[in-house]
Amino acid sequence: MPEPRATSRAAAADAVDSSDPYKALRQLGARAHQLRAATRAADHFNARDTAEDRNTGSWLISTALALAADVAEEIDGLARVIKERPADAALRLVVAQLRVRAHQLHATARAADHFLDQDSREDQDTGGWLVATALTLANKLASEIDDSAVPAKRPAGPPDVEPHDPALARRVAAATAPLRGAA
Repeated sequence: MPEPRATSRAAAADAVDSSDPYKALRQLGARAHQLRAATRAADHFNARDTAEDRNTGSWLISTALALAADVAEEIDGLARVIKERPADAALRLVVAQLRVRAHQLHATARAADHFLDQDSREDQDTGGWLVATALTLANKLASEIDDSAVPAKRPAGPPDVEPHDPALARRVAAATAPLRGAA
């Protein structure tokens, strides 16, 4: 019989629609925002100075840890799907970067959960700092997923640029140029 955790992960992974990578990213974005909220709440309660609030913060970081594991696993699955299909090279790069951030967040949440469960005040302080680090990573992950969940629309050619602004002309040319090594 499979472990309950493995079953819930499999069900969560099935919930992401991998037929449309951008739709999958939007679904992952919703989960990343849940993860960010749980981490934010853990940081809030962990900063308070009562034992009850620190216990609540510890439970919340445990919840964030489970969510982080699910999000990292789902991004891994999306990366495998994208790798197996002909896809936009820019999308592959974005998903690879999201994988790194998701695994960093998972590792940080795991470490925070470990240190918050220790008895010494120094270990609990370390756990508190790790919760704050996890919150920073969760904010970045949610923002990065939001930024990548909509396919980039590129104009057919360079837009009209005022000839008297060479800095703008260089930025536009660089932004509309094909990615190096994209083939």
